Amino acid sequence: MSNNGILLDIKGLCVSFFTEDGIARAVQDVSFSVKKGETFALVGESGCGKSVTALSVMRLIADPPGKIVAGEIYFDGRNLLELSDQRIRAVRGNRIAMIFQEPMTSLNPVYTVGEQIVEAIRLHQKKEEAEAWDIATEMLRKVGISDPAQRVGEYPHQMSGGMRQRVMIAMAISCKPELLIADEPTTALDVTIQAQILDLLDQLQEQSRMSILLITHNLGIVAERAANVAVMYASRIAELSDCKSLFDNPLHPYTQGLLQSLPRLGFTGKRLYTIPGIVPEPLRFPTGCKFHPRCPIGCNDKRCQTVEPQLRRLDSGRAVACWFAPGYERPDDPKI
Repeated sequence: MSNNGILLDIKGLCVSFFTEDGIARAVQDVSFSVKKGETFALVGESGCGKSVTALSVMRLIADPPGKIVAGEIYFDGRNLLELSDQRIRAVRGNRIAMIFQEPMTSLNPVYTVGEQIVEAIRLHQKKEEAEAWDIATEMLRKVGISDPAQRVGEYPHQMSGGMRQRVMIAMAISCKPELLIADEPTTALDVTIQAQILDLLDQLQEQSRMSILLITHNLGIVAERAANVAVMYASRIAELSDCKSLFDNPLHPYTQGLLQSLPRLGFTGKRLYTIPGIVPEPLRFPTGCKFHPRCPIGCNDKRCQTVEPQLRRLDSGRAVACWFAPGYERPDDPKI
C-alpha cells in the first residue's frame, strides 16, 4: 500500500457502542482511502459517524462502551488495529496527529501551552528539554501567534478561541506527522479566523507534503480545499467522489439535498431548501436505506424501504449507495 500513493486505507470499518438501551451502530462498513499529500474530506450532519471514524484511526474509542467490531485500518501498509498499545502510542501524535473540535476541552487548563507542546515533542522526538522548548516556541511562531516567546508560557484561558486553535495545530504538527486529522477545525470561530486557520493548514501541507483528513459539515470549505470527498449519512458512506464531480453532478439524493440547501448568489426565493425529517438515532435506524424516510424517491419505494443498498464502484470511478443512481444496479459492480 505504501507503494501506490495511498497513506491511509480504511476497509469495512464497523464501530458499535454497547449501552443499556441497546447497541448503537455508529459506523457501519465504512471504506475509503487517503493519498499521500492530499486533502480528503469526510462530510455529513452531526451524529453521522465522522468523528467516531477519526477516533478509530487514532485508536481512541473508549472501550467500554465503544468497540471496533470489524474492519481494517491500514496506515502506510500496516494495520493499526493489529498494533499493541505500546506501538500505537508511537504512531499516535507522532506519525498521525489530530486537531479536535473544541480546543478548550483538549488543552489542559492547569499547564501552559508550552508545557503541553513540549511534552509531545519530548515523548515522540526524544529531544532534550531546552531544545524541546525552542521547538515549541518555533511552532507557535509557525502557526502565526505573535510574540511566541511570551505566549509559550501562558495558559489556555489567557488566549482567544482562534489562538487556542492555533496552539492545537502547533501541537499537532510539532512532530511532523504524515497524516493530520482535522475534526471540525474551525467550529465556533468567526469567518475571518476560519479562513486564516484553513490557509494555515494549506501552507503547512505544502511545506511538508502531509495528508489531511478534513472532517466537516461545511460544504463551502470542502469545495475550496478537498481533492476527494466521502459523504456520510447515519453511520454509512452514501457517496464517494472526487470533489469536482460531486459538486457538478451529485448522485445520491442526500448529497443532492445538501447541495440544494446551500445559499447561492442571486438566490431570490423566500426560503432555502431543507431536507425534510430528522437524522435517525443510531439505536433506531430504519430498515432498508437509512435515508428513505427523508428521500423524495425512497419514501414511496418498497425496495428502498426494505433492502439497504451497499456502496458500489461505478464505471466513472465514483461510488454510491443508492438504488436509483445511474448505473448502480448492474450485478458486476464491485462492492467497495
